[in-house]
Amino acid sequence: MTGIDEAMLNFSPASLMLLNAILAVVMFSIALDLRMAQFRALIKAPRPLLAGFFAQFLALPAVTFGLVLLFQPRASIALGLILVAACPGGNISNYLSHRAGGNTALSVSMTAIATVAAIILTPLNIALWGGLYAPTRAILVATQIDPVQVAITVIFMLVLPLALGMMVNARLPDLATRIRRPAQLLSMVIFIGFIIAALASNWQYFLDLAGKVAGLVAVHNAVALGLGFTIATLAGLSPRDRRSITIETGIQNSGLGLILIFAFFGGLGGMAVVAAFWGMWHAITGLVLALLWARRLL
Repeated sequence: MTGIDEAMLNFSPASLMLLNAILAVVMFSIALDLRMAQFRALIKAPRPLLAGFFAQFLALPAVTFGLVLLFQPRASIALGLILVAACPGGNISNYLSHRAGGNTALSVSMTAIATVAAIILTPLNIALWGGLYAPTRAILVATQIDPVQVAITVIFMLVLPLALGMMVNARLPDLATRIRRPAQLLSMVIFIGFIIAALASNWQYFLDLAGKVAGLVAVHNAVALGLGFTIATLAGLSPRDRRSITIETGIQNSGLGLILIFAFFGGLGGMAVVAAFWGMWHAITGLVLALLWARRLL
């Protein structure tokens, strides 16, 4: 079996385009719930949003770098963890926040703003934290990742569908009401189906390599959830806001991570397995946490 750093998963250009399209549909369906009034309310009372933004884009990448220094995993695994931490919140976070009894408007707004901010902050965090660790710096130098191209990818895949969904919700509210729930349900089913198909085509790789990342991903995810909860608590936020910020920090957009890995890193095995395992694991932990919170107030 090829070493994890040398393993290149099977992912064709057509599959990459399909994943781009699926995530664009997912983001469009989420944006159908967005209204400008939500943003105006957050501008008037920005503390929850600022706390979530700090946890998502500043604290989590920094703590992830600390975990990399502590455990010193192989280069592609380390860069996979850094890349996942640099991504905005995941698309299922809004559903989980609602299920947990959190502040859904805050969750949706954080997802939207984090997605726009990711144009600059995702490539910046990858370059900054990946460049500080010698093994991952070697990968960045070898691949010569272009922050502009990352920004373009994020714009076309996330920002434009977000803007379109908000426009439909504002100008065609009746249409948005009719298609909102079916679009969200269909997009998530298609996304999950795609991930299952991608895993099936790389199943032997996944079996051989997942054991090398499972423990690190579980620790990383637990730290992310704990970090979000701690920062929200220190900021003196309400229980509903704490729940949303915790979930937003612990649910990362691993689909975007996979696209960046295959577009800019050639599907490097360790990175791809980290993102794929994150995609499954955070859904499990997020759902369990949401169900627990739905039963009692923390």
